[in-house]
Amino acid sequence: MKIAFKGNRSTKEGFGEGVLEAARMNRDVFCLGADITASVGLDLFKNTFPDRFFSLGIAEQNAMGVAAGFALNGKIPIFASYAVFSAIRTTDQIRVSVCYNNLHVIIGGAHAGISVGPDGATHQALEDIAIMRVLPNITVISPCDATQTKLAVVKAVNELKGPVYIRFGRAPVADFTDDKQNFEIGKAQTLKTGTDISLLATGHMTWEAYKAAETLKMSGIHAEVINIHTIKPLDVKSIVASARKTGAVITAEEHQVTGGYGSAVCEALSQNYPVPVACVGMANCFGESGKPEELLQKYKMTASDIVKAALKLLKKK
Repeated sequence: MKIAFKGNRSTKEGFGEGVLEAARMNRDVFCLGADITASVGLDLFKNTFPDRFFSLGIAEQNAMGVAAGFALNGKIPIFASYAVFSAIRTTDQIRVSVCYNNLHVIIGGAHAGISVGPDGATHQALEDIAIMRVLPNITVISPCDATQTKLAVVKAVNELKGPVYIRFGRAPVADFTDDKQNFEIGKAQTLKTGTDISLLATGHMTWEAYKAAETLKMSGIHAEVINIHTIKPLDVKSIVASARKTGAVITAEEHQVTGGYGSAVCEALSQNYPVPVACVGMANCFGESGKPEELLQKYKMTASDIVKAALKLLKKK
């Protein structure tokens, strides 16, 4: 896959652009907000299609019920808020009203991960992957950059049928994937081939993994970097193939390591091809207020932390 750094953009921008494009393609797309629009990327849609946008106030659980009602009537509702509200506060409604009925509702989880920064622990969604991935019928997507987030929304609207959760962030991050990339929901992307260790990352951590691979290369270690943008369904085939080649795996996510994406990879490997694994992510604690880059450093979720984890794991091969 072609990699080219295009500058920094927030994945919420990509989400908003994807929503607008999907709405232009399909008149059945409607958006629901919960007192939050611009900060989750929905302002583009609201300004273009005001008659298809409904703000329901700070009532996320009610909004999820309304979304289910839209879907039952043949519409494609997109509901977005901060992930701590759209995914965690509304878990009951997602489970019973949306997933149980297998409805085509697109749920946007904004401000995910520790890189939300100043908003602090209450607004840093670090448990949403674990919660969403265990619900039947739902697809869980964690795009790596703004370009891919836009593509993910359009694909989710046009190609999927059931519930979809799309996770994205607030802070500007590297935008590095090609506009014309072959993006397929459920299919991992190999960003860099290698034979010594596999760096399997999701979301914002994908760029950190790529930078870590470049650092490891300077020491003669050839790391394979794979972007796991779809957490459910998980591309087990690609994960196992990489593990067979390298014999060691690092996972990287802006999420609790317990129950999240790393746990999903561990489950897949334990059942198919066990190898030494180390998970880089939030180590069973809450975050705090601070600048995104400072928090990533404090909680050991940077490229250098991936390098350290890789060097340590290689000794176990």
